[in-house]
Amino acid sequence: MFIVGLTGGIGCGKSEVSRLFSELGVPIVDVDIISHQLTAKGQKTLQAIVNQFGTDVLNNDGGLNREYLREIVFNNQEALHTLEAIMHPAIYEKTLIELEKNVGSPYQILAIPLLFESTKYQKLINRSLVIDCDTVTQIDRASKRDGASKSQIEKIIAAQMSRETRNQLADDIISNNGSLDELKQKVIQLNDKYRNTCAVNQ
Repeated sequence: MFIVGLTGGIGCGKSEVSRLFSELGVPIVDVDIISHQLTAKGQKTLQAIVNQFGTDVLNNDGGLNREYLREIVFNNQEALHTLEAIMHPAIYEKTLIELEKNVGSPYQILAIPLLFESTKYQKLINRSLVIDCDTVTQIDRASKRDGASKSQIEKIIAAQMSRETRNQLADDIISNNGSLDELKQKVIQLNDKYRNTCAVNQ
């Protein structure tokens, strides 16, 4: 089972690259999507969060108030560790289940923001792909997408692994400073490369 780990900083375009690979028929397992599924209304993981943090973490419709929870854990290490103890095992277990579903494909992509911070996930992958862009572009994209201020995005970037370190650890890098057409061509080239690699290793 050949797995490419896809990662990158906030606003670099991981979701867009995942979408482009998916259009080429590549199965995508996205840890962020799994996280959202596990914390949907009625899920036992959400109930575990409520048990720890109280009903204030819920929206009026009974779903998770992610912004409120983010505020609780952002500057509180103990609260963050408590949340991670709930979420991380559940996410990892579901990730393994989702990866297993794609065993018939030449290769698949595991999209995970904190790939290089997690040895457990690094052991799952055969190759790493970093989506990279300059910091100015990163801040602009993330603030437009999330409606956050420049200073908020800068804090998130500062809390993440540095761009330089991430790129040094990568097997492959897609530079996403240009147009969507340019990005699409880079994805097509890498898709060909990965499929050829899998064919050779069969």
